[in-house]
Amino acid sequence: METTNLVEALTAFGLTRQEAQIYLELLEGGSRNGYEVAKAAGISRSNAYSGLSGLVEKGAAVSAEGKTKIYRPVEPGEFLEHKLRSLRERKAYLLEHLPCPRQETEGYLTITGDDNVTNKMYHMMQQAGQRLYLSIARPLLAPFIPTLAALLQEGRKVVVLTDGPLELPGALIYVTEERGAQIGLITDSAYVLTGELGKGKHSVCLYSGQENFVRVFKDSLRNEIKLIELTGETKRKETKRGETI
Repeated sequence: METTNLVEALTAFGLTRQEAQIYLELLEGGSRNGYEVAKAAGISRSNAYSGLSGLVEKGAAVSAEGKTKIYRPVEPGEFLEHKLRSLRERKAYLLEHLPCPRQETEGYLTITGDDNVTNKMYHMMQQAGQRLYLSIARPLLAPFIPTLAALLQEGRKVVVLTDGPLELPGALIYVTEERGAQIGLITDSAYVLTGELGKGKHSVCLYSGQENFVRVFKDSLRNEIKLIELTGETKRKETKRGETI
């Protein structure tokens, strides 16, 4: 499973699955020639040489000439940072030269799959100008904590409704009943994302900036917070009364 995850992650950095497998072989076994790579990886020599050539071209390996050509893996930190730097440069170029999207009437958009929902959540958080309210189960919240902490440092108001203990200095935190896969996010009282997260490709959320939809979601969230506050106050009074007796 670990090898599968590593291969999958490496493909996000431009390697094919076969190149990623060969790169792992080089990291684990050290410098090798094409024949040795083919034998270790259990692939044909033609596929091994093709994969090694791809690694050299993409900056994940270097070759040394001798009686046979030897291939050495580039240190992972160097390779990965090179790819990230290249992507940042391309991002800057694209943002400068891509045409702006046509302005369209804000509607209701369906976001499907954990990756797409997560990306939308990150984007909404980063675009929040003043405040955000997030309703989410504690296990699903973990990846977002650094982003929320950064927003708090920048002076944004952050309110979190979650079903477990949370240390997030500066945030308003409300402990709720178990939330399961249900999530909700509202930013600047203008944009809402609500639905499910954590179900893989089956996760579905609705995103909108429609005024009526935003207002309904705000009212629902406000009522839930009031209920939590009232319940907490009732519990505190019951505890005090019990202690008096």
